[in-house]
Amino acid sequence: MDLGTAIAAYDTEAVGKLLDEGADPRLVLADGTSPLSGAVDSGSPALVLALLREENLPEPERTRLLTLARHWYETGAEEELRRRTGESGAAESVRVLDDEYDWVEEIRLGEHVVRAGHGAVLTLLEWAFLIPTPVDELVARAVAVADEDHVDWTAVNWHLRNRPDLETWSALAAHHRHPDPVHRRFVAYHLWSRGISDSGPVPETLALLTAWAAEETDHGILAEVVRAFGEYTDPNHGLMALSYADHPDVRVRRAVPDVLADYGGAGPS
Repeated sequence: MDLGTAIAAYDTEAVGKLLDEGADPRLVLADGTSPLSGAVDSGSPALVLALLREENLPEPERTRLLTLARHWYETGAEEELRRRTGESGAAESVRVLDDEYDWVEEIRLGEHVVRAGHGAVLTLLEWAFLIPTPVDELVARAVAVADEDHVDWTAVNWHLRNRPDLETWSALAAHHRHPDPVHRRFVAYHLWSRGISDSGPVPETLALLTAWAAEETDHGILAEVVRAFGEYTDPNHGLMALSYADHPDVRVRRAVPDVLADYGGAGPS
């Protein structure tokens, strides 16, 4: 099996083994493509990550890969696949796991298959190539499919988590008052994940979560805010959590024991 065959089969494990054995992810084929561009075309962020072992790609190649990923994302996977193949029949679409945890839509037109993970592919390429993508643009990609297990959501969360500067944090935090609850849910999820990885400004995050919890009207999001609070070291963990112990929504009440468990007590000593 060569890299092209492994990519066409979405076999990330085989790609990794071939690279370990010396396969060249930048080898230009007769049709002008390369394994890397093939992975971008495939719409699988897992394949792209597997092939992005060399960070010092020439600038023209970086630009070409970014342009390709953005074109797929902005055109839409099904529309671009139709344009390339000329297929006019009905498309079949199923959810598949792209890696161990995250799902993506896989689209089949006749004998042609593509995964609609180009938003995640673009996000990962931008991070790898040090492109300072505006936070609002990244959040828009994440919330387009409102599912924390979707590859676009996961890729944006990972990208932002690796930009721990205060400017990025502030731009993201501004979305906690967005009228669309999906934006607010993404912020709560992201701050929770930052707490787990110990990245980002802790005092500012704690202040935001405390004020946010007091004003959030969506109980599902409030539960996520309380959960996020539990991932940060603060002597007020217990008191903050206990203030929601008798909340009328069970989702909020269920978040309280997790915060207390993380803190190890019911309040400051």
